[in-house]
This record gives sequence, C-alpha cells and structure tokens, in this order.
Amino acid sequence: MQEAERDQRISIDAPWGGLYIDGEWEAPDGRDRIDIRNPTTQESITEVPAATVEDVDRAFEAATRAQTEWEETTPDERAAVVRRTADLIDEYEDEIREILAVETGAAKPRQDIEHGGTVTFVHDAASFAFRSSGGHNQSKIPGKENIIQRDPVGVVGVISPWNVPMKLSIRAVAPAIALGNSVVLKPAQESTISGGLLLARLFEKAGLPDGVLNVVPGRGSVAGDRTAAHPDCDVVAFTGSTGAGRLVGENAIQHFAFPALELGGNNPHVVLEDADLDQAVDAGVFGSFWNQGQVCISINRHLVHESLYDEYAERLAERASELKIGDPTDDDVVIGPIINESQRDEMLDYIDRTVEEGGTLLTGGDADGLFVEPTVIRDVTNDMAAACNEHFGPVAPIIPFGDDDEAVELANATEYGLAGSVHSVDRGRARDVADRIHVGMIHVNDQPVNVEPHVPFGGVKDSGLGRYNGKWIIDEFTETKWTSVQREPREYPF
Repeated sequence: MQEAERDQRISIDAPWGGLYIDGEWEAPDGRDRIDIRNPTTQESITEVPAATVEDVDRAFEAATRAQTEWEETTPDERAAVVRRTADLIDEYEDEIREILAVETGAAKPRQDIEHGGTVTFVHDAASFAFRSSGGHNQSKIPGKENIIQRDPVGVVGVISPWNVPMKLSIRAVAPAIALGNSVVLKPAQESTISGGLLLARLFEKAGLPDGVLNVVPGRGSVAGDRTAAHPDCDVVAFTGSTGAGRLVGENAIQHFAFPALELGGNNPHVVLEDADLDQAVDAGVFGSFWNQGQVCISINRHLVHESLYDEYAERLAERASELKIGDPTDDDVVIGPIINESQRDEMLDYIDRTVEEGGTLLTGGDADGLFVEPTVIRDVTNDMAAACNEHFGPVAPIIPFGDDDEAVELANATEYGLAGSVHSVDRGRARDVADRIHVGMIHVNDQPVNVEPHVPFGGVKDSGLGRYNGKWIIDEFTETKWTSVQREPREYPF
C-alpha cells in the first residue's frame, strides 16, 4: 500500500483541518504544529496547528452562543443527533479501527473494546435527553407547590487522555450534548484525531448545530490550562494523571467550575489462598496487559497469598511471555507499542529500579523501539518502584501476603483509590475483603478493567472527584433548580 493511500484510508473524509470552531474547520497560519506520529513506525501521519489561548477563547464564545439555542431544542432532537453519531461510529468502524491503531498503537483487543464500548456509551447517552428529570416536593406552607428541575450547566470543557481516547472523550461529550450543553474539547496531543477531530467529524455528519461542539487541539500548558480556567466553562471533565488533575482542579475552582476529575490509580489484584488459580491468572493476564497496561484501571500490583505465590508467578510469567508483540494492525497481535519515548523510558526505569531493589525478573524487562515486553517481576514489596508508582505499562509486580488483613493493608497502602479486584471461591469472603479496600470500584472474581455505561465510574482519595456514567454524569452536567409556586394567598407575620 502506498503511504498516501494509507493516510487517505485512515482519515474519514481527509484531510483534517486542525481546529474545529463554530462549525468551521480551520488550519490557521502562524501556529505551533502538532506532529502526529505512528508509534509503530515512528512515521509522521499529519500535522495540525496547536490552538492558542485566543483560539480557545473563540471556541468558548461559539459554545456560549450555541448553547442557549441548543438547550431550547426538544429532547427528541438532541437524542436523534446523538443516536445518528452512534450509527456513524458503526458505519465507519473499519476506518476508526485503523485510526486507533495507527495514531495510538491500539491492537485488536483494544480496538474491539474501544469501538464497541463507544457505540454503547453513545446510545446510552442519547437516552439522557429524557432522563434529566426533576420532581415535586411537598411544602410546609399551605398552597405552595415545590418544583425541582434539572437544567443544563451551560458549557462543558472536556480535557481527554491519549490511552483510550475516543471512548474517554465521548463518555463526556455525548452526555453533555444530549443534556443540552455545548462542549469545548481539548484532546491529548498524542491522540488529536481519535480523541478530538474524529468526534467533531462524526457529530458534524450527524447534523449537530454549529458551535455546540468545538475541538481545540494543543499543548496542555496552553490550550488545556485555558480550557480549565476559562470563565465561561461551567464544568471541567478531565481524565489523566493525578498531578495534571490537581492543576486542572485548581484552574477550575478559581471561577467556581465543577472539576469532574478521573485520575490515576494503583490498582490491586488480590488473590486469596482459596482462589480458583486458573481464573485468577486469566484475569491477571488481561488486567495487566490489555492495551499494554496503558489504562488507569489496569492491574498495577498483584497481591497473592503466599501459598499460591510461586505457582501464580510462574503461570503469569509463562502466559505473558506468549503474548504476541507487533504491528497493531495485525489481528493476532496483543501487545502494540507504547505511546511515546517518555512513557517507555519511565516504565523501564521502574522495572530497572525494582530489580535493583531486590525484585526478580521472570520475563520481559526490555524494549525494542516503543515495544515494551510484557514484564513479570516477583519478590516485590509495596515500596518498590514498579509497585508504589502508577507504571502505566505492561508490567506485573507480584507481592506476597500472609492473611486477609495483610492483603487489605497492602492494597490500601497507596494514595490512590481507583479500582481493584479480589479472587476467592468463597464469594462472601471475597466481598468482605473487597468492602475493606478503599477504592471507587472493586470487582470480585474478575479484574479491574471494567466499564459499563449505566454504573458509576470514578475513584476516591487521589484518584479523583465525581463519577462518570448514568445518573451520576447527569447530576454533574446539570444544575438543580428549585421553583416554588404559591397557588393561594399566603399569610405573612407582618
């Protein structure tokens, strides 16, 4: 295949304009450029201009103008646009899969989940147009009617990550639009297309009015900071690292915007001594190595009872060594490239430091370009580099424990509290342990990489604020308003 033909195939109605503001595709001169590279080949796919502060301001002006009219449309109209977007995601499935593979290194297992999950999320979001309901409350005052209603917040700023970019962008964008808000979306620069411009193209094709969705690719320190700090931004929906989330939250709170923050994790996979070892290992392989471990809810630490420790470590290492590494456009590849050099270097440093600290490398530990080998390390303690840090890679540190209390203590010995999992054939016992682990999401006889559109998604402690999905995201993207109606004359004391 010629490279020009490949570029045309991976782009829906290529070329990409760069900025999408008020329904117009812009490629303005005089901007820094974002070079979008294929992490597998290191070849440049395209360049897009990086939005300036002034570009972000124009996007918010457009969003503010458009939101008033969009809020006045009927729920039917809003839901129809969102449903058409879901249909288009299905229609363009092959192109979307290639975009995910070529821009972000997504192998087929991630393509399957990201594409299918995105369609499910968007269909569910379409129903939000009818689910934003209020109610009536009784009053202590005779003749008074209390009406509780839900109104759109206004303009939602979305700052999305590169690791599962389409799904993690659209889980905020689609609900916000269905509920009558407008959106300014700042995608990660590593996933400018799949996390940003692709969504603009799909919603444009679906008939979304100009200005309701605006996309401003750019640097986090410029476009991202301005998005969070803009005075017309009513909610900031951010997904990313805890360090970056603190800055986003600080910027948002300065103008009293609600910061909806889904941040980092250090997720434990707890294997009790009566666990079904086959199931625990199967779950451990998927939870550590799906998407090269580049997901906030992946397993960061395997906590295994000392009676199962040796066999679990041996089996996990054997399975990891068999996972095929290569070009993510090949259907049988499981492990694709890491997104960039800095992420690769950081995780390799964690591996090297853990071995220096006394960990035993069972498999992996090296990289070829951006392809990091699936890595399993035993004899790890909770304070070693690969265990106490969110390594965000295909790395599986294994830590032994002696009893349930120690497992819980180890699981909770982190500033994070996003997700986790517990394995035992005694589901009641597993549930008892799970209840003592301080996370926002916990899974019994499974692994932490679980997302469903109708259940709450989010963490505690340094893993964020707020919840995505279902009625929880409706709460965050709407404002509660109390209206009282006095239906008969009221008597006052003076």
